Amino acid sequence: MPPRMTDSNRSLLTLRGLDAATLTALLDRTESLLPVAQGIERMSKTDAGAMVGLLFLENSTRTRCSFETALHRLGHHPVSLTGQGSSVGKGESLTDTAANIAAMGVRALVVRTSYSGGADLVARVTGVPTINAGDGRHEHPTQGLLDASTLLAHLGSLRGKRILIVGDILNSRVARSNIHALATLGATVVLVGPPSLVPWVFAEFGPTIEISHDLDAVLESADAVMMLRIQLERDAGKSVSSDYRMAFGMTSSRASRLPEGVPVLHPGPINRGVELDDEVAADLARCLVLEQVSRGVAARMAILERALVLNARIK
Repeated sequence: MPPRMTDSNRSLLTLRGLDAATLTALLDRTESLLPVAQGIERMSKTDAGAMVGLLFLENSTRTRCSFETALHRLGHHPVSLTGQGSSVGKGESLTDTAANIAAMGVRALVVRTSYSGGADLVARVTGVPTINAGDGRHEHPTQGLLDASTLLAHLGSLRGKRILIVGDILNSRVARSNIHALATLGATVVLVGPPSLVPWVFAEFGPTIEISHDLDAVLESADAVMMLRIQLERDAGKSVSSDYRMAFGMTSSRASRLPEGVPVLHPGPINRGVELDDEVAADLARCLVLEQVSRGVAARMAILERALVLNARIK
């Protein structure tokens, strides 16, 4: 099937190269949509009823459910497909699956796949505005947007702030999207973890990216800390020693050393007792995991509006 042209301004495949004005506009819209995402306000559905294909060919809880919720809040309809029980299990390719869903008249596609670059390939093959919901080790741009929204709500501005991203950087598409977003917004991003999971090559991402293999040495300089899941499904466990928690986990002791007001984030799912102690996760004044989830619905509403070229209004 020959590739088609799609309007790249309506797709969201990566945060790399996204200019500050576009990123800020999406973040502003996320903030304005938060009351709708939380069910406090309703929207005037001036262009409602669109069908949007959700192709989740990798396991997901938060991302898939928040896209479904976002579509319902906007007055649209998800057509959901998971790998289990679909023709993917019979050997159908990602592009053939996407092309068939697109042929049903959906106005946008949301794609989660284990193939790095898979969302971009779907956009080129189908010509339908495509949102990357996580592709392999490449990126997870909607997570990067909701994380930036959460940080802005607590820090006011990210310019000049030091944000620690701790853990499995090597395998994390979340880390890559956050690096691009936070650096664009003026933050210094400090990548922290064992050398096997935080190679020095990440310093090439930009002049405001720092590398550390010693969490305790940089902990008290942080304005915010984002903990990452060890991605065992991508063989990260082979690079993690038995003392990982003591070296790089957000233990209760480490959390007590953080300056007042420094938030702790985690994209989920959490490996409790490894990346976060139970006591840290339970401290909702500092640990913003549930706020990230709530803002995720609003962020995905903003991104879907952009993909569908809506002029929705809150009433």
